Amino acid sequence: MRCEIVAVGTEILLGQIVDTNSAWISERLAEAGIDCHLQTVVGDNPERMSKTFEAALGRAEALIITGGLGPTQDDLTREVVAELMGVELERDEQIVEKIRDRFANRGRTMPENNLKQADIPVGALPIPEMPGTAAGLICPIGEEKVIYVVPGVPIEMKQMLEGTVIPDLVSRSGIKSVISSRVLKTWGHSESGLAEDLAEEIKRLDGDGELTLAFQASGIEGVKVRITAKASDKEKSDLLLDAEEEVLRELIGEYIFAIDNETMESVVLGLLKSQSLTFATAESLTGGMIGTRLTDIPGSSDSYIGSVVTYEAGLKSSLLNVPKDISYVGQEAVEAMALGVCEVLGADVSVAVTGVAGPSPHEGEEVGTVWMASSIKGEVESFKVVFPFDRSQIRQFTVITVLNALRKRLESRK
Repeated sequence: MRCEIVAVGTEILLGQIVDTNSAWISERLAEAGIDCHLQTVVGDNPERMSKTFEAALGRAEALIITGGLGPTQDDLTREVVAELMGVELERDEQIVEKIRDRFANRGRTMPENNLKQADIPVGALPIPEMPGTAAGLICPIGEEKVIYVVPGVPIEMKQMLEGTVIPDLVSRSGIKSVISSRVLKTWGHSESGLAEDLAEEIKRLDGDGELTLAFQASGIEGVKVRITAKASDKEKSDLLLDAEEEVLRELIGEYIFAIDNETMESVVLGLLKSQSLTFATAESLTGGMIGTRLTDIPGSSDSYIGSVVTYEAGLKSSLLNVPKDISYVGQEAVEAMALGVCEVLGADVSVAVTGVAGPSPHEGEEVGTVWMASSIKGEVESFKVVFPFDRSQIRQFTVITVLNALRKRLESRK
């Protein structure tokens, strides 16, 4: 079955928001074995919307539309889809009650214009999932085609796609096989370097036809290697993924730090917890970014106890016992910071960073120079990196690089 995606919203065309929905939907469709050959963005204009929807249905059997389901005058998706179906809109009283309940639960009265969100084309089916005030729709077009209409709000759209739209598409398509994926996250190697290292394995998989590999450069999250398996059932596809992951770990295991929804910080925190170690951070140029990423992880307090942010040079001496007669952006300083924060906060383990994020050189060091250190039970290791990036990227890449260095040390202790 072929499926197309149309994102509705003039704000997308103006660059005021980024259409992340279409990318997410495409990924889910690929996992389900549904072909998606085209994505389109159209503004809030009924004539252009109608032509865009019609063109998509001329090429595909299914169309997923995101956006245009709000209560304002420029939310026109329902009206345009009803016109394509050749039917009128009718108000669904059950949806009206759901919307009223949403407002009542927030202690608010529903504005009358929200009633528009309960208008659905005659013959359309509301999608059961309704996390917000917009109802999703399944709209048959003739005997063989279908339009799925979902909100542009990502959290609402995702619930509808996962709960109803994807299963319904799979049922309509008659797909019997199962497609599963696993993402291996890597750090420390380029996309082209990984592709070169895995060239022979990719060639072998191309001949087999059961598995494929794909690469995705993801900035400060590293390079992702996606394994996709196709099999007759979930158990068999999982076995294929397990076997291929083992092969890839033999080939590029030194770069793999996480799988699927894991992150660098969640992996590091897991290692610390498993080894019953407490953890602290000493930050200069990152200004608390390491601590922020760590505390975004639920349960981080099991290991992470705190941070000392010494952005001003003198604080490094007064708070972390860094000698006053050395460079505050050098190796001796970062090692003293790593030891000092463990002493001050009573931690078993620490990481520390200092350096020059710009805009100009400092203490004889060029912009992009970062010294990083980790301390485990008083044993310190440090290293220098010179990043060829802007200020923001230097700080972001510092966070994941120093955590990766600690990860490697912790894994070597297991």
